[in-house]
Amino acid sequence: MKRNILMSIKPRFVKEIIAGTKTFEFRKKICQPHNIEKVYIYSSSPMKKIIGSFDLNIVLEGLPEEIWESCKDGAGVTKEYFMEYYQDKEKAYALQIENLKIFDNFISPYETNKNFTAPQSYMYIDNLSINSCSA
Repeated sequence: MKRNILMSIKPRFVKEIIAGTKTFEFRKKICQPHNIEKVYIYSSSPMKKIIGSFDLNIVLEGLPEEIWESCKDGAGVTKEYFMEYYQDKEKAYALQIENLKIFDNFISPYETNKNFTAPQSYMYIDNLSINSCSA
């Protein structure tokens, strides 16, 4: 069974994703990508809203230098920033952003769930009903 996740992304990177200059999201750890159908984008503080989604079909895994070479044109960050992010890490993961959909109305998860806690990296959201809010 395919699942959905909610992924926290800093607002400055969300802007790059929306602009189309960032077509890869980088992570130090990743869930089981073959089980994931859709990634919902949570723009972290100060925005604190779910702004859209993308399909997760391709996840690259390798040494940071290899991942940089494969993804640098869609990184949305400098090589210095990338290498600092992966400092002392042997593996890097790149999630290719495909079929990006930005919602007409961004969703505040705090309005529908007073106990909502934003994920540090990601969380499964199989029971979260967001489909009616998509563009």
